Amino acid sequence: MTRMRIRIDFQPGGSIGPGKIMLLERIRETGSISAAGRALGMSYRRAWLLVDDLNHIFREPVVSAAVGGKHGGGTVLTAFGEQVIDHYRAVEREARVATAHRLAALQATVNPDYGAADKTVDDGSFAGDPGLQPGCETTGG
Repeated sequence: MTRMRIRIDFQPGGSIGPGKIMLLERIRETGSISAAGRALGMSYRRAWLLVDDLNHIFREPVVSAAVGGKHGGGTVLTAFGEQVIDHYRAVEREARVATAHRLAALQATVNPDYGAADKTVDDGSFAGDPGLQPGCETTGG
């Protein structure tokens, strides 16, 4: 199956892509930067740096600290963070629909023997390292 990954580079700087969006989705699920990072195979520091970057890219924070309570603090996705996820996923869906015929045409030209004998061929997907997926840079684009 042909896949397409989208990274959005903003002006004057910063980017979002599948890695940062997945991190936000895991924070939504777990309520914790640490747990979200673990779920994606990255250190707390890496996850925190990505969240910090996201909170600086946009005018509004995408996550905020949850105070105290009976189970202690944590991290919550803000309403704006939800919007960022929704917009990014919509861009993915719309791009998939708009490019489906071209992706199919490209896929039809792929050599079926490529990579069959050597399973270590780098497909550019960063599948083995979630912390390095496109869009995860903290350099601001």
